[in-house]
Amino acid sequence: MARVTVEDCVDKVPNRFDLVMLAAHRAREIATGSPLTVDRDNDKNPVVALREIAEETQSAEELRERLIQSNQTQIEVDEPEEDRMPLLMGAEKDAPAEDDLSEEKLLRALMEAQGQR
Repeated sequence: MARVTVEDCVDKVPNRFDLVMLAAHRAREIATGSPLTVDRDNDKNPVVALREIAEETQSAEELRERLIQSNQTQIEVDEPEEDRMPLLMGAEKDAPAEDDLSEEKLLRALMEAQGQR
């Protein structure tokens, strides 16, 4: 049954390596309790996953997106642009930004910032 199922899936996902990755991901989803979209017919999870891909009850694109999301470990964080950093640090637009602040200058700047509020 699996060989026929793989041949049916190659039409939907031409790259066999991609097909293996998608079917394995879907089989793991099924194992963790995701609802089936085809009858099990006493088949194991990988065969059910291949049948779902072959019958297009699971879209290859949606599976690919879920696979990518499941493997992401780092979330992108928007960082401030460099030209806005002096404004965020309290420097004037035209004044050159100082790279090294002494402790005394830093404390003075913090005290001034608290006094302005």
